[in-house]
Amino acid sequence: MALDTLTPIIPSKAAWTPKGHVTVHGAPEGADALAVAQAATAHRGVTCVIARDAGRAAAMAAGAAFFAPAVPVMTLPAWDCLPYDRMSPSPDVVAKRMAALSALVSRKPGTPLVVVTTVAAATQRVPSLSLIEGASFSARPGGTVDPDALTRYLGANGYARASTVREPGDYAVRGGLIDLFPPGADEPLRLDFFGDTLETVRAFDPVTQMTTAQRQGIDLAAASEVLLSDETAKRFRTKYLERFGTPGDDPVYEAVTAQRRQAGMEHWLPLFYDELGTLFDYLGEALVFTDHQAEEASVARFEQVRDYYEARAEDAGSKEGKGAMDTVPYRPLPPDALYLAEQEYAERLQDAALRPLTPFSAPPNKRAFDFGAKQGRTFAAERAANLNVFDAVAAHVSEKRKGKLVVIAGWTDGSAERMRSVLDDHGVQGLRVCRSWTDAEGAAKGTVPVVVLGLEAGFETDELCVIAEQDVLGDRLVRRTKAKRAENFLTEASSLSVGDLVVHISQGVGRYQGLETLEVGGAPHDCLALEYHAGRMFLPVENIELLSRFGSDDPNHPLDKLGGGSWEGRKARMRERIRMMAEQLIGIAAKRAAKPAEVLSPPPGAYDEFCARFPYAETDDQLNAIDDVLSDLAAGRPMDRLVCGDVGFGKTEVALRAAFVAAMAGRQVALVAPTTLLVRQHYRGFAERFAGFPLNVRQLSRFVSQKEASATRKGLKDGTVDVVIGTHALLSKQVGFSDLGLLIIDEEQHFGVKHKERLKEYRGDTHVLTLTATPIPRTLQLSMTGIRDLSLIATPPVDRLAVRTTIGPFDPVVARETLLREHYRGGQS
Repeated sequence: MALDTLTPIIPSKAAWTPKGHVTVHGAPEGADALAVAQAATAHRGVTCVIARDAGRAAAMAAGAAFFAPAVPVMTLPAWDCLPYDRMSPSPDVVAKRMAALSALVSRKPGTPLVVVTTVAAATQRVPSLSLIEGASFSARPGGTVDPDALTRYLGANGYARASTVREPGDYAVRGGLIDLFPPGADEPLRLDFFGDTLETVRAFDPVTQMTTAQRQGIDLAAASEVLLSDETAKRFRTKYLERFGTPGDDPVYEAVTAQRRQAGMEHWLPLFYDELGTLFDYLGEALVFTDHQAEEASVARFEQVRDYYEARAEDAGSKEGKGAMDTVPYRPLPPDALYLAEQEYAERLQDAALRPLTPFSAPPNKRAFDFGAKQGRTFAAERAANLNVFDAVAAHVSEKRKGKLVVIAGWTDGSAERMRSVLDDHGVQGLRVCRSWTDAEGAAKGTVPVVVLGLEAGFETDELCVIAEQDVLGDRLVRRTKAKRAENFLTEASSLSVGDLVVHISQGVGRYQGLETLEVGGAPHDCLALEYHAGRMFLPVENIELLSRFGSDDPNHPLDKLGGGSWEGRKARMRERIRMMAEQLIGIAAKRAAKPAEVLSPPPGAYDEFCARFPYAETDDQLNAIDDVLSDLAAGRPMDRLVCGDVGFGKTEVALRAAFVAAMAGRQVALVAPTTLLVRQHYRGFAERFAGFPLNVRQLSRFVSQKEASATRKGLKDGTVDVVIGTHALLSKQVGFSDLGLLIIDEEQHFGVKHKERLKEYRGDTHVLTLTATPIPRTLQLSMTGIRDLSLIATPPVDRLAVRTTIGPFDPVVARETLLREHYRGGQS
């Protein structure tokens, strides 16, 4: 698609009008993102997208970054707390906001930049432009930097001092080292000083605290919208007293007076400065795209702010400024102090170089710029009719590729590769996985690029047809993946508390007494103080890998003696016991490993189609577990693997794929679950996923009629039942199998001794897969020692968010909001 088609929407004072529209004919965010990306590339200035909500903003940012890889894309999120809350926005959100504002200030003229924000963020006031300009700090190795001055800068500009740097906005001082995590940075930085000379700047991993790369310098921006200094604290007190009078026991007033940060202080941001700015002050002559339904979202946002203000004002209506149920006063500022008024927001939009993104159903506008995009084809009809949807996709691709570039978009690398493989099996020629939009556009004629781009739906233009994975397979639930870091058991002192019992590899059991700084070789050095029987030991922090936690938390457990022989004696006795146990277990494992088993491999084509029905993006741990199981089935020896993961982490999908491979190879599969509820749940899932394949799936439990149970048992004996799911009824002597190839045990810890003995009979020459969230000690021990194979699924499922816990006074406004949210969700309180 040539950039010259965008000429009508490149702003000039003569041609650019606020009333023009980019008409995107009912297209999803993919077409909108492509339009924004091409406009930003041609504009060579700031392009701002105001999305209706955070989800849409994330999709637009990802799409713009994909379609315009050479253009930086920043996000400016709204605070992730309620208006007039007692909580502060999370450090990650604040870091993104300050990084975006700093990027707008420091951008060189003539360079493109895309800023994606939301209606909630655009209607909120921000620190003024001059304030952000004055809050920057830069340094390069070899330059002179006063560490004390840098520490004062960090404290005044919103950085939080911590013992260990983990989150954006943290900093730590360790002698001649200063660790800090700048807003917008991927990794924290470690500054090494020699006196007032900055010797090196290194990036490091916040989990392992290990250096990852050298950096050429640092460019810091403020880490908070509230900059605490003598001047701002004085201004806050003056404005507070003018507006509210006597502070009483207001903790925010007391904290700011002491120049100490207080949770929720950002909601009084106007009191810290002479004036606040708006996002539009930073944009200048920017292109401003507003999302479909952004106007409705702004109306809802203004109503929400008014609602919370009125609730706070009503609750603070007593003579002392506190409600009858409030233990701590909350004196809210009027909405127009912290948020734009509706009229002001409308005027700022009209003054901007505005292009609303409107759907096809919007009223026609003679000034509209027609991007020519429309909704792509979905294949819901084929899915509803239980037809082979991939045949329909193949036919659609063959039709569209005659005059357009056809692109297949998958959510992840794995799903994109799987889509390529399946469509290749269904006759689509020229499929090639492309890592970028540049590669896709430059692909040879006749090529069908397959790209990794998360789209809710595909779209079409005169020259382009994008088919999204969700069009083909229906709704998907996905997560934005992050690189997985290796984690060690003990990596830093912050994982220990004073008084914890630890084990030194050479000295034995001791008690951790905290960190102490010792003078070593004329320089300060951090050491871990360890208490032993009649002695102390200091361990340098860089040698912390020599420590591990002690298994017992008994505070009266005896400590070992430094240099004594008791620890070595205990280690020797334990080695002998381990050796005897190992000989026994290895003998059992050797006999099992010596037995041959049929090689079971995934059927090409059919297996990819089966995997494509999984409506989620597989997590890294889940993919590793699936690969482990498939490798075991193809190894030519009986599998005995434990898959351990929390509830809902995806263990069942591992079992489904193993069952599919075994059943399609002609072997029978049995899944044993401890309760009838689990059996029913598994049966529905298996029957739905196996639909359309030549496999007979049955269930066996006390809720199944006697006639159906007899038919199932008969089918198992004569081989007509391929997959059976049942309770311990499957373990009775009445049940026999024609050719059992795979036994899946769900939640083994709920079975009794008798049932476990019966299960052991199958372990000799049958593939066994055990799924559990809480393995029994012996099973876990066998897995940890390598006698049984172990796969861990530790990645949480999609949309499971971390819990943020705060301690504060009883607040009826927060209680009301919490109860209402749960009520509207359909939950109970």
